[in-house]
Amino acid sequence: MSIQVADLMNPRVITVEMDDSLSMAESLMEKASIHHLPVIDSRRRVVGILSDRDLLRAISPFMDTAAENNRDIAIMRKPVHQIMTRHPHDAQPDIPLEKAARIMLDNDVSSLPITLENGEIAGIITWKDLLGHYVESSLG
Repeated sequence: MSIQVADLMNPRVITVEMDDSLSMAESLMEKASIHHLPVIDSRRRVVGILSDRDLLRAISPFMDTAAENNRDIAIMRKPVHQIMTRHPHDAQPDIPLEKAARIMLDNDVSSLPITLENGEIAGIITWKDLLGHYVESSLG
């Protein structure tokens, strides 16, 4: 019997909404030590994903330095939807882990929101989850 995504996904996923600020998203990522935030609508359906790399591309390198200016600060007030990846690749909880890994590899993504049939968020799985599982099963 193969392992399914539901067996390995993190069901306690931290999310943001489209109009939340980049500053809030960055703070959540930092506090939780995570690299991906699914973006959801009012019905908890996944509409995008924001990664730490998205934030790094958007944020001025002068943030939190003496060279920081008003424009740099204004960027942090932008809503998440302005830089998120729309219509991210996702997976369902009942698919085999190997299929989720293939989706990630084929599409060069490092996480997958796990969604129910109606698009509602059920969890998230990352490349670290997959690698950890591989290492544990190889040593076991």
